[in-house]
Amino acid sequence: MSNVVETVKQVVEPILEKHSFYLFDVEFVKENKSWYLRVYIDKKGGITIDDCVLVSDELSEKLDAMDPDPIPQAYFLEVSSPGAERPLRNDAELKQAIGEYIHVSLYQNLNGNKTFEGTLKSLDDDKLVLQNDKWGKQDTLEVPRNLIAKARLAIQF
Repeated sequence: MSNVVETVKQVVEPILEKHSFYLFDVEFVKENKSWYLRVYIDKKGGITIDDCVLVSDELSEKLDAMDPDPIPQAYFLEVSSPGAERPLRNDAELKQAIGEYIHVSLYQNLNGNKTFEGTLKSLDDDKLVLQNDKWGKQDTLEVPRNLIAKARLAIQF
């Protein structure tokens, strides 16, 4: 079903550009007996429900007007935010998260821990620099990139 995903990406990109949103992901999946087309969008400052409705309406209209129909089977269209704790999957997403509070899971221990949270201060090819005043004397930590299993945005409590 990658043809569906690629077609939807091509159709939704101009809609998102027009509204200064960006595409986080598209998935077309079958769950039980139903198909779901999920489009995850975002913008600086976060997506609202009204933003999702706007994109859903415009995308639905564009897809319905296409001939031949790029998605011949019945499906549910869902447009949403990727979430407050969305994954940071690549360098571009990590760079965009500079200044944000993130959670990092490691493949092996660093300073006795495999998970860290803090504000992402910087990154380069070799390391991320996190800052967190709850760590006591050491308020910044350099995390080697080769130790990072997963990174995601986090909610600071």
